[in-house]
Amino acid sequence: QVQLVESGGGLVQAGGSLRLSCAASGRTFSRYAMGWFRQAPGKEREFVAAVNWSGGSTVYADSVKGRFTISRGNAKNTVYLQMNSLKPEDTAVYYCAASAIPGVLRPRDYDYWGQGTQVTVYS
Repeated sequence: QVQLVESGGGLVQAGGSLRLSCAASGRTFSRYAMGWFRQAPGKEREFVAAVNWSGGSTVYADSVKGRFTISRGNAKNTVYLQMNSLKPEDTAVYYCAASAIPGVLRPRDYDYWGQGTQVTVYS
């Protein structure tokens, strides 16, 4: 069992940066691949980024590649999403999630979810 709590969302001007954190409880955190997803009003939840159990392998959605960086600190049971050069279209609720399968991009492949944190980018 893994419980996830996101933090770090907020209101930021276009071109700015935010760093999201996701704190996990449970001693098996290091066994899970971790992902970030987002959902804008009226849209489906979409994949943003994922990292494997060791942190050595990452994958990104094309829309955020080169701007966002996912990382994890297994000693702290935390996964991060550094978001730079933010755009208004990045506005969404951001969720972190845990999967027993590394490298997966579909929400249905993730077993545990946080409650989400709002990110709003204004121009």
